Amino acid sequence: MALIVQKYGGSSVGSTERIKEVSKRICATVKEGNQVVVVVSAMGKTTDSLVKLAQEISSNPCRREMDMLLSTGEQVSISLLSMALQEMGQPAISLTGAQVGIVTEAHHSKARILEIKTERVNKHLAEGKVIVVAGFQGISNLEELEITTLGRGGSDTSAVALAVAIGADCCEIYTDVPGILTTDPRIVPEAQLLSEITSDEMLELASLGAKVLHPRAVEIARNFGMPLVVKSSWTDDPGTRVISPPNQGRSLIGLEITKAVDAVQFDSDQAKIALLRVADRPGVAAKLFGEIARQDVDVDLIIQSIHEGNSNDIAFTVVKGMLPHAEAVANAIAPVLDENGTTDILVEQKIAKIAIAGAGMIGRPGIAAQMFRALADAGVNIQMISTSEVKVSCIVNQDECDRAIASLCNTFNIDSSNITYSEEKAEQGHLVPVRGVALDKNQAQIAILYVPDIPGMAGKIFTTLAEENISVDMIIQSQRCRLVDGVPMRDIAFTVAQSDAHQAAEAINRLQDSLKFRQVAIDDNIAKVSIVGSGMVGHPGIAAQFFAALAQEKINISMITTSEIKISCVVSQEQGIQALKAVHKAFNLGGEVKTDIPAVSWK
Repeated sequence: MALIVQKYGGSSVGSTERIKEVSKRICATVKEGNQVVVVVSAMGKTTDSLVKLAQEISSNPCRREMDMLLSTGEQVSISLLSMALQEMGQPAISLTGAQVGIVTEAHHSKARILEIKTERVNKHLAEGKVIVVAGFQGISNLEELEITTLGRGGSDTSAVALAVAIGADCCEIYTDVPGILTTDPRIVPEAQLLSEITSDEMLELASLGAKVLHPRAVEIARNFGMPLVVKSSWTDDPGTRVISPPNQGRSLIGLEITKAVDAVQFDSDQAKIALLRVADRPGVAAKLFGEIARQDVDVDLIIQSIHEGNSNDIAFTVVKGMLPHAEAVANAIAPVLDENGTTDILVEQKIAKIAIAGAGMIGRPGIAAQMFRALADAGVNIQMISTSEVKVSCIVNQDECDRAIASLCNTFNIDSSNITYSEEKAEQGHLVPVRGVALDKNQAQIAILYVPDIPGMAGKIFTTLAEENISVDMIIQSQRCRLVDGVPMRDIAFTVAQSDAHQAAEAINRLQDSLKFRQVAIDDNIAKVSIVGSGMVGHPGIAAQFFAALAQEKINISMITTSEIKISCVVSQEQGIQALKAVHKAFNLGGEVKTDIPAVSWK
């Protein structure tokens, strides 16, 4: 007998007919010998209708009253579904978030789960009942019983957290799509269903626009080793399995208040090559990394910095043993990349890569800023920055590596830094190089020109943004260093949500007197195209294949950043869809079977 948690979204219970169909599926699961707990969302567009009612009363409604209002939507769903189950002869009981014991922070509209009291759930399971739980909601404590809602992704979060708390064997997420797809099927109809995906890959794709699973739910599953399956509520297809690392015995108290950073990683077997002032035109990155791939050189970090005029800087790292091959390629191809002969090549051998990693970094502004401040406090200057949703990597001087590690371990309360990149690569060697492709057209690029190249600059910039509650995505620091009045200067560029761009620029401009930078520039005409795959490590040529696909479409790249499982390029917004289609095709991710999507599940 298995204990299964099933979650059904709003479209799955959008009508009484759909509720009856869901009840049949639940009964079939019980007849197979399983115990079942069900978490449901509000019916269809109920939440939207409730928000509209509130707006007709008040232009700025109280958050507490909004939680009281919105929590009623799920109560309708759970009562109707319980009635449907009882009508079929299956004992069932509906429970609100409060009744089931979901205790949250006292933050209305965006609370996180602290713990779940499981006594009542276990009692009803022992009685042979199906328990139907209202997702998206909880209570702040057991005394005041203040109703709270969990915000975006709340029902997914409720389901996975409940599965963890009761020790379920599996959590099944039922939605209106057959599972996780290789890309947005509305743009690429031949997007294919994935049979499985790792939780880290899912975190990246979820953050990039795949709304089938919310990152908060994936984070909980990853932290507690909970198996997830994403299925269609319309078919009996097997769906997509989301694979997480084994449970490490984390405490269930403070369930969703986990450490943002759970590892400090390092690699001192690294060398850096930077090409300065390469031509700013389509195909440059493809030529460079295509030739590197032909030499069977595995590249780690790649960044392409913001450009001045008609030139860019491209820097990448390789293991030291491959440096002679990589350097030879760079020297041979530099004249091809810039006919004017102005490209300089810099080689640095005495460097180290350090990183912080953790699924809890998602949606928490300020984690990167903490890292940069910790390095500044230790007197460590940053040469390169590369980011992903679950990792921030920096290149520093090799002589400063131990000091940097100690400072980061102290800052993030990490006992030791015994997780190295080599161990991580070994675990990833058998995985798929590219699992999916995603497009984000809702970002803006902000460039800060001529920032003094001294420890602490990045820390001050990103701390200021964190204080404004602005989440930063890509971060790039230029490789070109210019002397102004004897002070070395670099450029720093990053991307934020378009809605935050002007607030971010205003906040940075307030730092002008203290940082002495020259200018802040905003470009909101951009799109970010990303490939995700845990098996990229050990597969030379993945980046080259990505860049070549864009070059063939004459799509210019303005920024590049990488992590171990993701490569992202910033292109012009009008070429975003073209880029997505080209890259999806280049990696042969499509198929003959086209997916019918009854509702929007991607951005």
